[in-house]
Amino acid sequence: MRLVKTVPALFGLLVLQSCGTPEYRTERTHCEAEWLLKIPPVYRHEPVTKYRSVERPSGETVCETAGTTTTCKPVMKTISVPYTTVERVDIRKAQRDPQIASCAARACAAKYGNSKCEI
Repeated sequence: MRLVKTVPALFGLLVLQSCGTPEYRTERTHCEAEWLLKIPPVYRHEPVTKYRSVERPSGETVCETAGTTTTCKPVMKTISVPYTTVERVDIRKAQRDPQIASCAARACAAKYGNSKCEI
């Protein structure tokens, strides 16, 4: 059961780590595996605020006349509307992520002489 919970977390981390050099990603992957064992995920259902885009009339209209017919359409504007939803959240992520970043930076500095594994 523990593996079932860890696999989505690893997938999420792999998606998020798409930045940086291939060497950095390799070091970060090793560090993630290490720190997932040291600080394993603890999941809890918590309310989170998300945002969705909604189009609403701005109060302005644009009218076009073709011959004797005038057609008016409202000008729409896109606004961001907050809403609350319940999501499964790893409550240890904020504790673990700085450790992973620090571990990767140390490994890069040791191997490549810089914290980003740049060659």
